[in-house]
Amino acid sequence: MIYLDSSVALAHLLAEDRFPPEDLWRQQLVSSRLLEYEVWNRIHARRLDRSHGDAVRALISRVALLELATPVLARALDPFPTAVRTLNALHLASIVFLRLRQQQVTLASYDARLIAGARALHIPLYWH
Repeated sequence: MIYLDSSVALAHLLAEDRFPPEDLWRQQLVSSRLLEYEVWNRIHARRLDRSHGDAVRALISRVALLELATPVLARALDPFPTAVRTLNALHLASIVFLRLRQQQVTLASYDARLIAGARALHIPLYWH
């Protein structure tokens, strides 16, 4: 399963210079519920909700969203092997939560800090 970071979702939605390979969208996708908030926040900030709203809803509906349950939040409070920002700590804690439940999880992200944190935790990356 592929853990989808908002940097990849936004690159896809906003047709940025870098964008994920098409086969990503044929994979089983999972993310923290944070994905929904992060994506909508950026779409609203750019005032693109009318032009991109349907595409956002379609993308979010394809992703299994992991709630920020107590074990995920508790892990995010613990230190990580590298310095990470709060939202990245929550994403990494979500991946750790899934892996502790024997899920094979690969991270798809363009966020350098999140990627560094994933590497330090030996989380495989989707295209690196």
